[in-house]
Amino acid sequence: LKVRPILNPRAGVAAHRTREAVERGRASWRDYAVYLTREPGHATELAREAVAAGADAVLAVGGDGTVNEVARGIVGSAAALGIVPVGSGNGLARALRIPLQPEAALHALESGARRRMDVGSLNGRLFLNVAGIGFDAVVGQAFHERGRKGGRRGLLGYLRLSLLELRAYRAPGLVIEAGGERLDLAAFVATFANGPQYGSGAVINPGGKLDDGRLEVVAFESGPLWRTLAAAPRLFLGGLERAPGYRRLVGPPATVTASARAAVHCDGDPAEAAVRIEVKLRPRALEILVPAALAADPGGPFSA
Repeated sequence: LKVRPILNPRAGVAAHRTREAVERGRASWRDYAVYLTREPGHATELAREAVAAGADAVLAVGGDGTVNEVARGIVGSAAALGIVPVGSGNGLARALRIPLQPEAALHALESGARRRMDVGSLNGRLFLNVAGIGFDAVVGQAFHERGRKGGRRGLLGYLRLSLLELRAYRAPGLVIEAGGERLDLAAFVATFANGPQYGSGAVINPGGKLDDGRLEVVAFESGPLWRTLAAAPRLFLGGLERAPGYRRLVGPPATVTASARAAVHCDGDPAEAAVRIEVKLRPRALEILVPAALAADPGGPFSA
C-alpha cells in the first residue's frame, strides 16, 4: 500500500512519542512517507498532494481539526482516510473505536477494513462528525484561542473554560427547519450530528450512524443555569433525550436563522459566525479505515 501520514507535530501532550511511532510505520506499508504540517490549513494541501501522487490511504495524525483538514483534501477521491488520534476530544476516532495510543491505532489501521461514510457541510464548510451553533461553538472558540497561545488543552481545560463561559452566555433565538418540521426557540446549543458523540465520551446523538444519509439536529432550549448543569452528566451517562429542553429533528437539509450573528463550529474548530446556516450532506462521499472488528459489528456506527 502507498500510505501517507500527515502529522501535526504540535498535537497532543506526547507529540514526540507519537512522531516516533508514526515514522516507524507498519511492515505492510512498503511505500510510506510522513508529511509534517506547518500551519493551519496545510494538512489539506498535503492531503491533496498525497491523492495526486496516488496514495491508497492518507492518515490524519492529530486532533479533530487535523482530521477535518485532511478529509477536505481527499473527500471524493479513491484514497481512504485513516485516523491516528492524539488530540483532545477525538470524537470521530472514539466513535470508530480507534485506539488512543499511536502504536495501537497504527496496528488497527493496518489490519482494518474500508467503509464509506457521509460528509456534512455547514455553509459550504466540510464536517465529518458534528457541527453546531451556540454555546459549544463559543467554548470551542475560546479553547482554540487558548491552544493557539500555548495554553494546555485536554478535557479538564475544556470543562474549565465551559464553566467560565457559562455564566455570561446569552442564547440566541433560532429558527431551525429540517425534515418538514420547524423549531423556534432560544437555543443553548443546536448540533448537527453525523456521528454519535462530541468527543471525550460525551454522546450527543445516541445510536447515530455515519452512513445512513441522515443528519440529526439536536437542540437544547435555553433555561435556568441549574437545569443546564443537571443535564450535562447525561452526555456521559445516557438518557440525554429525556433531559428538559431536548429537541430533535432529522435532516438533511437543515437551515437555521439566528436573531444575531452567532458562533459556529465544524468538528470543534471555529467557523465564520453567521445569522443564517445551511447544512447539507454528501452521502458516503468519504472512504475511511476502521478496525476490522468495528466493520463487522451491527451495533457500530455503520448501518450497512
